[in-house]
Amino acid sequence: MKWEKGTLLQDRYSIEALIGEGGMSYVYRAEDRKMGRLVALKLLKEEYCEDREFIRKFQREAQAAASLNHPNIVSAYDVVDDEEHRIHYIVMELVEGITLKQYIKKKGRLSDRETIRIALQLIDGMEQAHRLGIVHRDIKPQNMMVSSAGTVKIADFGRAASQQTVNATVMGSVHYISPEQARSGAADERSDIYSFGCTLYEMLTGRVPYDGETSVAVVFSHMEDPIPRVSSIVPDVSPALD
Repeated sequence: MKWEKGTLLQDRYSIEALIGEGGMSYVYRAEDRKMGRLVALKLLKEEYCEDREFIRKFQREAQAAASLNHPNIVSAYDVVDDEEHRIHYIVMELVEGITLKQYIKKKGRLSDRETIRIALQLIDGMEQAHRLGIVHRDIKPQNMMVSSAGTVKIADFGRAASQQTVNATVMGSVHYISPEQARSGAADERSDIYSFGCTLYEMLTGRVPYDGETSVAVVFSHMEDPIPRVSSIVPDVSPALD
């Protein structure tokens, strides 16, 4: 089910436009009439609304995400469960900008200085989440927003983490997946740090660290191949950063 422009939810959120779609959800721009601000609504797709365990995990993780308050994390304002109509969505901060993935593609690759500037913001956000025991599990440039003011924010901390969705994420994010996630779906703070390393590599080189003709080939590269060096592609990269 998709929402049309003008749809009013809870007599509060007025849908303006569909602005994104992922494997498990749709994302809309909406007006919060009560607070007088624009927000993003992340709607869980219908096929996931049949799984009660999935819904419980979605609720727990979304509530945990709402507890995060950091300038480099996209804020979650509310979690809404309409059991009667089988609708579940998260109300989030709307970041006007582009994803870090789009930003890298636009620039080709980033300089050492700009990479460090962005990386420090991402590290601050990740550290705050990890301090509270919250693991993202899907760190990648596609889940990071670069605002028009230059602030970088990590998005999608509200993603549910059932085995089904972990497996779906494995196949959707193979270029950034940690070896332990690829093997068993298990993840902790170190998994986020590994995926951040892949993101850092892409910022500096304009390429993902491992690539292949199939998702399976990329997964095996993460598990078995040597760690690639930035300096093999960008010889003048700072040795310390390399």
